Amino acid sequence: MIIAGLFLKANEVRIVILAGERASHNLVAPKVTKFSLLKNPTQTDVVTFIEQVNTHIASNGVNKVVLNRRATTGQGAGGAGTFLMEGAMLASCSVEIDFIHPATLRASDKKHSELKSCRPKTVDLGKAYDLAFECLS
Repeated sequence: MIIAGLFLKANEVRIVILAGERASHNLVAPKVTKFSLLKNPTQTDVVTFIEQVNTHIASNGVNKVVLNRRATTGQGAGGAGTFLMEGAMLASCSVEIDFIHPATLRASDKKHSELKSCRPKTVDLGKAYDLAFECLS
């Protein structure tokens, strides 16, 4: 199964695509992938953004997309940009979408850190990797 981890932050989405199983997996698209949406987007901007993401997902044969669960209250609660991107993805993505809570990622990282040999070094790509890793069998 091919899993795409999409880390939504501000008005950007970082994408890491993994194939295989937890014990033996690899990066499908090792090139850094980032798509941005303007801070005050028009309908056309959102359509273009979604087309870019869906094209990337389809061209890599992704079976499932995993998004970070946004905080709904308190400090660090998801802003308007992530809310808009999440809604657009839910409405128009052609593959199954799952959400993973940050606490689940932290627990999994402690438990399975030795299996994450190809995890990217940058923080945002690392989080996208963790999202995809969480749904590997």
